[in-house]
Amino acid sequence: MRARMFELMSIFVEVAEQGSFARAADVLHLHRPAVTKALQQLEDELGSKLLHRTTRKISLTSEGEVFLQRAKAVLHEVDDVLASFSPTRPPRGRLRVDTPLSLAHAVLIPALSAFQEKYPDIELELTSSDHRVDMVAEGIDCVIRMGELQDSTLISRRLGDARLVTCAAPAYLEQYGVPETPDDLAGHKAVMFFSGHSRAVMDWRFVKDGTPVIHRPARTMLVDNSDILLSCGLSGLGMLQGIHAVLAPHLQAGRLVEVLADYTTVTKPISVLYPDRRYLAPKVRVFIDWLTELFAGKSAQLNGLLPTEK
Repeated sequence: MRARMFELMSIFVEVAEQGSFARAADVLHLHRPAVTKALQQLEDELGSKLLHRTTRKISLTSEGEVFLQRAKAVLHEVDDVLASFSPTRPPRGRLRVDTPLSLAHAVLIPALSAFQEKYPDIELELTSSDHRVDMVAEGIDCVIRMGELQDSTLISRRLGDARLVTCAAPAYLEQYGVPETPDDLAGHKAVMFFSGHSRAVMDWRFVKDGTPVIHRPARTMLVDNSDILLSCGLSGLGMLQGIHAVLAPHLQAGRLVEVLADYTTVTKPISVLYPDRRYLAPKVRVFIDWLTELFAGKSAQLNGLLPTEK
């Protein structure tokens, strides 16, 4: 039975992700009775019930949820090891990437078709959030993050620095006026981002005489999602500060108006992080190399991103 464990684990993961024995059988090119038998054998071997089955749907038990995460991590590691020792084979397999919502919208998604054309055998699984993720537990290959890095257990590669812009909806400026200097922010409302993990509020930093200086509006609304941040700003709930690449279409259309344009803001570093492994899977390596080229190219500059100096 142990010799078949990887096969049984793979079938279980597919059933759990598809939410259906029939759909999993189609994906795996197996007969449904074979899939059902495989799940029964796996549960017998483990001595635990992994799935609740009804006539309409299936759901994971508490043991099944834990086993799913562990099985995905193990299968992922095996796939990476095999790929690392097959250098002549084109990069292939499922690549799991997590990126902030704002960068997914403005930079990554518009360029992904080029990556898919270059590496058609790589199946991309993209998750987008503004929260910290557990890469190992969730089986994620690499994450793109903005801001100064804290986690020293991961390897990082600096991709570039994002230029920030301070702006507000025309209706807000009409009602509350236009700030002339960063000091004027003390009399304004703002929508500000906070980290869902550390609860820390992201300060607005301007550069004065070469030194970063914090300026925070007096009244703030806090959000932990960049899409919500943008929606609040567009609705006139307060001023906002964000990445130029994300806000540029709204600035060009007049839905947002830049303020304090004569005052330099502190740029935000952008990095890609991945686990410290001796053998980096080809699919991860080529994606990181492609990302580096993307952020260093002309398209990144046009989107308001400043590539890192060599």
